[in-house]
Amino acid sequence: MSTMPDEPRQRVQQLRTQINEHNYRYHVLDAPLISDAQFDALLRELQALETAHPELLTPDSPTQTAGFAPLKAFAPAVHRVPMLSLENAFSEAEAEAFDRRVHERLRKHGEATLRAGYAVEPKLDGLAVSLLYAHGELVRAATRGDGQTGEEVTQNIRTIRVIPWRLSGAQHPAHLEVRGEVYMEKAAFAQFNAQAAAQGERVFVNARNAAAGSLRQLDARLTARRPLSFFAYGVGACEPALLPDTHSAILEQLAQWGLPVCPERATAADLAGCLAYYQAIGARRDALPYEIDGVVYKVNQLDQQQQLGSASRAPRWAIAHKYAAQEQTTTLLDVQFQVGRTGALTPVARLAPVFVGGATVSNATLHNMDELRRKDVRIGDTVWVRRAGEVIPEVVGVVLEQRPPHAQTISLPTQCPECQAEVITLPGEAVARCSGGLYCPAQRREAIKHFAARRAMDIEGLGDKLVEQLLEQGLVRTVDELYQLHLAPLSALARMGPKSAQNLLDALDRSKHTTLARFLFALGIREVGEATARLLAQHYPDLDTLMQASVEELQQIPDIGPVVAQHIHQFFRQPHHLQIIERLRQAGIHWDQAPAAPALAAANALPLQGQSYVLTGTLQSMTREQAGEALRQRGATVSNSVSKKTHAVIAGEAAGSKLSKAEALGIPILDEAALLALLQNSVSSPRQ
Repeated sequence: MSTMPDEPRQRVQQLRTQINEHNYRYHVLDAPLISDAQFDALLRELQALETAHPELLTPDSPTQTAGFAPLKAFAPAVHRVPMLSLENAFSEAEAEAFDRRVHERLRKHGEATLRAGYAVEPKLDGLAVSLLYAHGELVRAATRGDGQTGEEVTQNIRTIRVIPWRLSGAQHPAHLEVRGEVYMEKAAFAQFNAQAAAQGERVFVNARNAAAGSLRQLDARLTARRPLSFFAYGVGACEPALLPDTHSAILEQLAQWGLPVCPERATAADLAGCLAYYQAIGARRDALPYEIDGVVYKVNQLDQQQQLGSASRAPRWAIAHKYAAQEQTTTLLDVQFQVGRTGALTPVARLAPVFVGGATVSNATLHNMDELRRKDVRIGDTVWVRRAGEVIPEVVGVVLEQRPPHAQTISLPTQCPECQAEVITLPGEAVARCSGGLYCPAQRREAIKHFAARRAMDIEGLGDKLVEQLLEQGLVRTVDELYQLHLAPLSALARMGPKSAQNLLDALDRSKHTTLARFLFALGIREVGEATARLLAQHYPDLDTLMQASVEELQQIPDIGPVVAQHIHQFFRQPHHLQIIERLRQAGIHWDQAPAAPALAAANALPLQGQSYVLTGTLQSMTREQAGEALRQRGATVSNSVSKKTHAVIAGEAAGSKLSKAEALGIPILDEAALLALLQNSVSSPRQ
């Protein structure tokens, strides 16, 4: 079988372009070309590709923000506490995995169980907003924006009748950020669209777009004519902290202050209660007066939410459990194998185009050969296609009664479709992989980019576009050939010239003196990130010894299990990898020898052993990455979240919510001067 014509990198670029264009039409022109479900599908496909190919992930990707950049037509409004998005679960198994992660993390904080269970509520399909009340008065309203900064829409929000300008009751916090969803009820949306159509005006594709477009009108009088509603679902900043200690009680308090909250909200003692609520709401979904696409489970106890913390764009203490995707049947025309950066061969179904889940689908994943065989999928079959969670379409089954006599069975290629290297399947793995590694055409582009990255070989100036040119012109095929580049051919490349070419050659020369840990990370061994590379370099300061290590020996290293050990062992068993490594060493790549692991483990060599630090804000004398590495060299652990076990928080300029959380927990705060003193007073042997 042949591979897909578009590689993952190209698809990621295409998706980002499409998403940005649709964001512009939706938020600026207020004239979306696709449905909300179709937009969500694009975003989820991008997220899935970035998960499968993490080297393609960039900070400006739409998946790394909680929303979109605020529009210049509105004044910016900075949220006191970031407005994060939610991770999704599309099955009971994923909901169970979320519940398991919650309990595992809580146990690390000494918590035996959830003290107040989960708060559960429908997930409305609307527009998230933040309402700021000062001493009970509504003083500002803002959209989510990018999660940090939104658009001020105060005058428009004031036209929504259910939102109080002043809170009822007494004892209001001095500053209270109320988070909630602006939406249109189903009946109101239908009536609004009918009136618009009768008057020859533009109609909206769904209630969510109608709500979003209505709230972003520059003339509040237009917003006032739109039938908008609102439900509060939580709070952001609250100063002083006068609220109850559970999420469900906070919603009760908001209701007492006159804010509308969803009447379908409830609490569940455990996951079983959550799943029962999911089923009950799902059975009534069509009868609800508003659109929902799932339900939300939130850890109810606030201090346990704080212990669980948040990732870059979503809290770890909440998840949206989506309802089942739509299904449709179509004909399987062909199966082709796509080769990813890690060499994974993914069978991709080519389908007769079918409209399912809000979009026309012509390609769908078959996941891996085990799944393909389990479902007994054959070319020519009539298959069930599902857009699982509105992400990447998948083939979920076969209509056996309609199987034609000529249906063709599908076999796994024995050789990579891209480089003809052997296709291997490791014991216990369902995914087959190309062994071509560093030289397979499907993998070499991303392998070179990864090799040159700042945290790998740190080859300054070797960006994505230049890598593309080097490959297109045939100047480089594998990473070792980077060190065989010459001035004249480089100077002839677009946007280069002699000076830029010489700068690149100088950067390549500087990169030759590295560390073993960086070199191992740069090789792109599957599941060997920076931390694992450092562990390997500590235990095997001699590369040749590491390359000869058995799976059993590798598993003796703390935090390296059988799967990672197998990946490392397999990588160094491939002759072409050994050849490339040898050519890299012949090119002059070297590192200073470090003491063996026992010496590094000595107490005087790791003075910060057992201590955990969190970095926040901007440092002047070094980057946060450099500070983190310096702390790790001294034995410390560097974490992304603040907890009761955090030894200290190092706060630079413009420190954010981590500083606030540390202050609330009574965690020691160190400024940059204290950090420098700490590093100076705890000098240790350098770690590879």
